[in-house]
Amino acid sequence: MIMRANRTMRAVISTAALALGLSACAAVPADGPATAAIESAAPTAMSEEDAVIADLVSRMSLERKIAQLIQPQINSFTPEDMERYRFGSYLNGGNGGPYGDEFAPASEWLRYADEMYDASVRPLPNGEPVIPTMWGTDAVHGHTNVVGATIFPHNIGLGATGDADLVRRIGHATAIEIEVTGIDWNFSPTVAVAQDDRWGRTYESYSEDPDIVARMGAALVEGLQGNPQADDFLGTGRVIATAKHFFGDGGTEQGVDQGDVNGDIDELLAVHGRPYPAAIDAGVESVMASFNSINGRKMHGNEMLLTDVLRGQMGFDGLVVGDWNGHGQVQGCTVTDCPQSLLAGLDIYMVPDDWRGLMENLIAQVNDGTIPMARVDEAVTRVLRVKYRAGILGADAARPSERGVGGQFALLGSPQHRALAREAVAASQVILTNDGILPLAPGMDVLVAGSAADDIGQASGGWTLEWQGGLEGEMGRSAGIADAIFPGATSIWDGLEMAVTTGGGTATLSEDGSFTTRPDVAVVVFGERPYAEFAGDRPDMAFRDEEGLNLLRGFREQGIPTVAVFLSGRPMWMNREMNAANAFVASWLPGSEGAGVADILTGAVQATGRLSFSWPNDCIGRPLNQAEGALFAVGYGLSTRETGNRGELGESCSLLEERDGADLFTSGRLATGVNAYAAGGALTIADDVLIQMRGSSSPAGVTMRGIDRNAQEDAREIAMQPGARFGIRQDGTGSGGYRIAYRVEERPAGPVTLIVGDGDTATRLDVTMQFQNAAGKGWREMVISEECAPGLGQRIEFATGSQLTFAISSITREELPEGTACSF
Repeated sequence: MIMRANRTMRAVISTAALALGLSACAAVPADGPATAAIESAAPTAMSEEDAVIADLVSRMSLERKIAQLIQPQINSFTPEDMERYRFGSYLNGGNGGPYGDEFAPASEWLRYADEMYDASVRPLPNGEPVIPTMWGTDAVHGHTNVVGATIFPHNIGLGATGDADLVRRIGHATAIEIEVTGIDWNFSPTVAVAQDDRWGRTYESYSEDPDIVARMGAALVEGLQGNPQADDFLGTGRVIATAKHFFGDGGTEQGVDQGDVNGDIDELLAVHGRPYPAAIDAGVESVMASFNSINGRKMHGNEMLLTDVLRGQMGFDGLVVGDWNGHGQVQGCTVTDCPQSLLAGLDIYMVPDDWRGLMENLIAQVNDGTIPMARVDEAVTRVLRVKYRAGILGADAARPSERGVGGQFALLGSPQHRALAREAVAASQVILTNDGILPLAPGMDVLVAGSAADDIGQASGGWTLEWQGGLEGEMGRSAGIADAIFPGATSIWDGLEMAVTTGGGTATLSEDGSFTTRPDVAVVVFGERPYAEFAGDRPDMAFRDEEGLNLLRGFREQGIPTVAVFLSGRPMWMNREMNAANAFVASWLPGSEGAGVADILTGAVQATGRLSFSWPNDCIGRPLNQAEGALFAVGYGLSTRETGNRGELGESCSLLEERDGADLFTSGRLATGVNAYAAGGALTIADDVLIQMRGSSSPAGVTMRGIDRNAQEDAREIAMQPGARFGIRQDGTGSGGYRIAYRVEERPAGPVTLIVGDGDTATRLDVTMQFQNAAGKGWREMVISEECAPGLGQRIEFATGSQLTFAISSITREELPEGTACSF
């Protein structure tokens, strides 16, 4: 095997040798001079690294340079495209796999890596230097896109361990498994400081405390890449790491994914920027730009933050990669036309499917002077620098199967890595309450209940084999495919059965809690169903799935002691469940080694997990972040034999209470006394059914058609021309807030205004950013309360300054709990 050269070795490799290894034949004329950024990298003398890269950049054509800045996904291009265009990098999306098979065996991932590499290094007809491509992947809790890989706990669980060395070892194990399959680059760690647990990516955050995030994030970077001062930095068993998402992703208003972060920039940097200097000091070679906005400006177009702060103040010298079409959200941009991002400091566009149009436009924009050649050269230099440091570029470059541990498939999900994951699972368990039932005594008859007990997919959460996760479930168990998609893995039930029987007891699995022989104790495993990104956004912290609650209460009525094991990607309001259980364990999303949970429950391992997030005492979901009012504070957790609880907890949650309300629009029908209108003129109404308005050239500029959501034409799609208005007005004296189920089809280019109320007292809300963030994310819920629209009134109206298409499936008025925030 050819090993990747470490940084010390590469420093003594001659420029000539490297250049010869990358040139097909004679040099071609330069498109432009090396940039000032390249020359200023070493004011006194150009380093070996800089000299090699400057030479390569000087001999590349504009088309080849732009290709280095384009990152498509494997589902949208072929090896033939790679040979033609020579993309600098490519990725597999959350649902992508080699040759169209997301569940392909590891050998196919490696074969595909070799095929793409070979296509990228074939000699060019014009004698330009050939630049090997690199493959990036989201391995956010192990190499979990690949069947058979070790699935480690998600970051929220690792944050609860408080053990940076453990996280460092997990990073190394993950890097080894990634390199086995020929992949070069990991889009991890997420160093978000989640401040609102309603955010669907909270579990990707180590903590609400930026210092914990900084320490853990830096440790994972070192594990993935190696210590920058050590000989194995980016050598065998190491891959390129990415700190993401710069910056503020964990601070969006109301936890809305890809939303807006507002506040004083220095205060925001003190929280959300805190992990980045630590990651940079650890040698991180890549930073991913965030989807969110800072004070209304999208990060993919924010030069002040991407360039002045990240590079100027923090000293980052690696590459900045975009997120999935994130550049298309910049004001004035589309997915195929966005020079603003490159000018702001983005070095690689992640453009999964529309790469061809973007390439053509970038080339044209350089030629017409919109983008200076110096900026292109600077971005290309950064990409090549990372490749050089990683051993992808240079005399030691080789096919993925011939590098490091490439092709050593026994390392994928190896016993050593699974043992490490089990150690991490045990260290991440946080015992919140215990009346003495824990640890389970040897010889007990243990009943294990709950549909999650034997579900590895649910225990692993999102970003597991599929983007949204949850592959096993009831269908997986009934079809008997668990062993195929999670080979070698251990469910929580498997772990408990092994531990209890080893201790001389008996264990029985009964998902519904039924039994013929009365058990000594029941372990109830329940929790959130898997989700990823915006699909996991929530309006509050009320847990509405009562399977676990009903099981716990049922056992309590029978006098059977219980242990609640709660699987979740965030702390949630669990007062009812805690009252019903003798012990309550926050298990987070432990992954493939459920035996680690059993280690804590049976006392085989001392419980050391401590909360890295505040635990809520109410269901509303207002951010706590170490403020007063938490049920359990950051740092709380009981040791194995320690007892403790908070007494009888309040079980009132106004969000779960039945409230009087009125359906204004449901099942495709307007209620009696409710009228729809457009630009002041009545729309066509027949039998109280809102039907299609014929033609798009109506004076009102609004066209409607019936669409299916849950039943035939139970929703309406509304297409509005620029300047159009659409609304509904309720006769009489309706009261309460508005709850609207809606879906935005495409990102609006112009302003969108929501008008609530009548006459001079009406409230005008600019919802442009909210509609842009909602675009393409499926059905969502909008809540309009007194908090943002005092008085509310009898009318809601949408006005748009550009073409807008959205759908509505229901509009309801209801009395909302006092203080309910408006949300989208």
